[in-house]
Amino acid sequence: MMVAADPAPLSRPIRVLVAKPGLDGHDRGAKVVAAALRDAGMEVIYTGLHQTPEMIATAAVQEDVDVVGLSILSGAHMTLFPRVRALLDEMGRADILLTGGGIIPDEDMAALAARGIGTLFGPGTPTGDLVAYIQGWARTSLRP
Repeated sequence: MMVAADPAPLSRPIRVLVAKPGLDGHDRGAKVVAAALRDAGMEVIYTGLHQTPEMIATAAVQEDVDVVGLSILSGAHMTLFPRVRALLDEMGRADILLTGGGIIPDEDMAALAARGIGTLFGPGTPTGDLVAYIQGWARTSLRP
């Protein structure tokens, strides 16, 4: 029986942009996530509050990130996630993983997944789950 070898480790840190789109002014969770990703060895760019989808997608392309994580507590997830995804695709960066979290009903998570959005995480999710998800995605999606 042959055992599949683990993919080669990446030759560089995973680059993640964490953003707070829209008018939501609560960024404590986004800052906790950014710190956890940094502690896991990822390079993190936090764009701050009140970002438009256009600002987020432009920053992601300019910073050459692998992952964009949106923190949305405002209820606008069905608009903001698809808009950022569309902009990244239009900018030639369909390869960027778009993930995130917030107060998002399960049925909306499923609808967003069908539109090309990665796994989404709700309140109280251990940061280790997000770290493991991104690392797993990177092992299969990024070149070593």
